[in-house]
Amino acid sequence: MEYPSSEGKLILPEYGRHVQQMVNHALTIDDRDERNRCVRSIVAIMGNMFPQLRDLNDFKQKLWDHVAIMSNFQLDVDYPNELVDPERLNANPDIVPYPSNQMHYMHYGSSIERMIGRVDDYEEGEERTELIRMIATYMKKCFQAWNKEVVDNRKIFADLRELSKGKINIEDENFRLLEPRETYYNPMNRKNNYKQRKK
Repeated sequence: MEYPSSEGKLILPEYGRHVQQMVNHALTIDDRDERNRCVRSIVAIMGNMFPQLRDLNDFKQKLWDHVAIMSNFQLDVDYPNELVDPERLNANPDIVPYPSNQMHYMHYGSSIERMIGRVDDYEEGEERTELIRMIATYMKKCFQAWNKEVVDNRKIFADLRELSKGKINIEDENFRLLEPRETYYNPMNRKNNYKQRKK
C-alpha cells in the first residue's frame, strides 16, 4: 500500500494531491494541442474548487500561474497571459519604512504628537479651543489606560504644554475635559433616549 506522502511534498497543498497528479500527467503529454486541452481542463477544475473567488479580476491569471508553479515552470503550453516571474516567488518583500522619530511619552503615542502639531493650523477661536479639548481628553484616556488611576487634569495640561513646546498653555482650572466614562458607549443611555422619544 502506498501512502500519499510517499509521492513527495505538495507544491501548492491547497489544491490537493489529485490536481498535482493531473499537472504531472500533463507534463508527460507529447502532443501540444492535447496538452493545451488537458491544462485548460485542470484550470477549470481548480476554479471550481474556489467558486467564491471567481469575481476577482485576476482569478484566472492566478490559476494559470499556479499551474505553472506546480509544474516547476516546465509545462510548455499556450498561456493566456504572461506568467509570474519565478525569481519573484522567493524574493524577500520590500522593507517597510518605520518612523524614526522618538516619542516623548509612549502612553500617548505618536498620533497625539502629530495632532498637537496641527493645532497651529487653526486660528484662535472656538474651533481651536474645541480641538485642544478633544486632544487633551484623548490624552487623559490614554494615560488612564496605561496607569489605571485617577489623573489630575493639571498633569494632562502640563504634558500638553511640553509636547506643544509651550504653544498650548492651559491654565484655566475651569477648562473641562470629558471623563473617560462619558466617552464610552452606555446602552442604558440609548434606552432612556428611546423612552423619552416615545413620550
